[in-house]
Amino acid sequence: MENTKSHGFVRVAAAAPAIRLADPKGNAEEICRLIDRAEERQVAIAVFAELCVTGYTCGDLFTQRALIRGAEEAVESIAEHTRGKAITAIVGTPVLYHGLLYNCGVVIREGRIHGIVPKIHLPNTSEFYEARWFTSGADLGTGAVIDFAGSRNCPISSYLLFNLGEACFGIELCEDLWAPVPPSTYHCMMGAHIIANLSASDEVSGKQEYRKRLVGQQSSRARCAYIYACSGWGESTQDTVFGGGGIICEGGELLAEGKRFSSESSLLVSDIDIETIDNSRLKSHTFNSVTPDGTRSSSYRKAYLRVDLGELPETDFEKELDRKLDPLPFIPKGDRLQVGKALDEIIDIQLTGLASRMLHINCKNAVIGVSGGLDSTHALLVTCLAFDKLGLDRKGILAVTMPGYGTSGRTRNNAGLLMDALGVSSREISIKAACDQHFKDIGHDSSIHDHTYENSQARERTQILMDLANKTGGLVVGTGDLSELALGWCTYNGDHMSMYGVNAGVSKTLIRVLVDHLARKMEAEGKAGAEVLRDIIDTPISPELLPAGEDGSIAQVTEDIVGPYELHDFFLYNIFTYGYTPEKICFLARKAFAPGNVSGLVFDGQTIVRWMNTFIRRFFSQQFKRSCLPDGPKVGPVSLSPRGDWRMPSDACPEIWKENISKI
Repeated sequence: MENTKSHGFVRVAAAAPAIRLADPKGNAEEICRLIDRAEERQVAIAVFAELCVTGYTCGDLFTQRALIRGAEEAVESIAEHTRGKAITAIVGTPVLYHGLLYNCGVVIREGRIHGIVPKIHLPNTSEFYEARWFTSGADLGTGAVIDFAGSRNCPISSYLLFNLGEACFGIELCEDLWAPVPPSTYHCMMGAHIIANLSASDEVSGKQEYRKRLVGQQSSRARCAYIYACSGWGESTQDTVFGGGGIICEGGELLAEGKRFSSESSLLVSDIDIETIDNSRLKSHTFNSVTPDGTRSSSYRKAYLRVDLGELPETDFEKELDRKLDPLPFIPKGDRLQVGKALDEIIDIQLTGLASRMLHINCKNAVIGVSGGLDSTHALLVTCLAFDKLGLDRKGILAVTMPGYGTSGRTRNNAGLLMDALGVSSREISIKAACDQHFKDIGHDSSIHDHTYENSQARERTQILMDLANKTGGLVVGTGDLSELALGWCTYNGDHMSMYGVNAGVSKTLIRVLVDHLARKMEAEGKAGAEVLRDIIDTPISPELLPAGEDGSIAQVTEDIVGPYELHDFFLYNIFTYGYTPEKICFLARKAFAPGNVSGLVFDGQTIVRWMNTFIRRFFSQQFKRSCLPDGPKVGPVSLSPRGDWRMPSDACPEIWKENISKI
């Protein structure tokens, strides 16, 4: 059952206590202080560093009974400290079982030990000598139990999973992650959403970047959240240095990274999303199928024991969501160089798709409608680059501007300037006379500015482009974008139709950034056209289907009708990528578009809910247009092509989604 208060989030922490070597009592006190800090932050699961109760670098002191007994007593005091608290703590300690010593993660909640997970892969090379003192837990089955730290019949096994409300977590320790097949791979295939890694990885120049890649890659492959807690201050510096910090990743994305080399205890907190993990696995048919030897992965379930820890503690995510939210998820992030490379890659995908199609059908001409608006501008730029790639003369591109009743002087002028700057062939064909005749033919009063009035213009323009393509042996390049397809903001068999839609996988918010990127490149290369591109970017988005003002100004602004594209792109990304409910997306949107966010755009809750209703209504009612889309390239995580990522019946009912919105 969905926890509507949590929206599927779980607050977790990676803790690195400043320790005193071989002082379990003192270390327990510091661990308890960190538990209290985590409890204040409403953390559900706190993961501590490997062997933090004793210190990792005790060496042959691990063979001393005094240290082993002291560690058990310290764990008992930690368990007692958690009594009456909602937090689950996972601490690292040595555990003696049947005469063998194990390096373990101990799961503590509500005053008792619920399970003990021994390390499987023991490093024994270079600076590591763990096999000298510890035994691998690989041979411990799920039937082994131990009386430990005041708790009786505690399961001790490397194959334990822990249920905490709707979340499930598994444990591995340090070197386990570095193995060719980490135990966490199997933990996740058996249902673990979260992997807790208790680690003591020393610092070597460049190692932290590798650790981050390792954690990120495993969280991506295993489709999980990964909490990596590392030993820090207080470990022996006799031959090595431990930096502490921590890493929290989810599905390959770095959520949080702790500061290393601190002389104090540290607590790294982040909110992970169980729903994201579940949805990612739901979409993957390779996640839980077979192992390399052909064994069904489900057959490993009998090797695991599940331990029920009770319900998740309540966390007030409305008050604080400790997680970075991207208000503009379709736009690449990073420094200028990284963003530039990502934008170039998107453009390369678009132009390669078009160039490949033209080469395949032996076509050397293209026809494109250019309105002076954002979408057609970008489509024309991509078409020019595709022609350059094929070594074709840009004069083979016939760019057609088709002024109608609503065409403004600004867009008409910009269309002409753009076509001249790019060196393409150009024509201007007014659609007014043809539309006037059409209205007479169908008996429509042209003073009535309804859908018939608007859509007739769009269809007349498409007819012109298609017939010109037949005449010139060209290919009609579509200009409509992904955001318009989601909303159905296109005329069926009008601008909805083309022979290849280069913008089909590109959102409206991304197109604005792509055009600006190409404008910068033009400036850097000393080419004409950058100035007109910037004016096009600043022009209000409009279909220009209603009569322009007396001064030739734009009379119809799209976002006044359907809502801000920034919000719709946010809705689309989260519904499509994660399968979130409208209620959860509105919650996230309130956080993402709160004052001070990186986009500079602020939307209140009422505005967000209003446009979410519009999005759901249009997304469902307009599916029939997406069911017969022209070909076009996918460029990012979202595609609405019926031959690609999205298969939906046109007569699906939206009531469940509408009811969900009504709960907000």
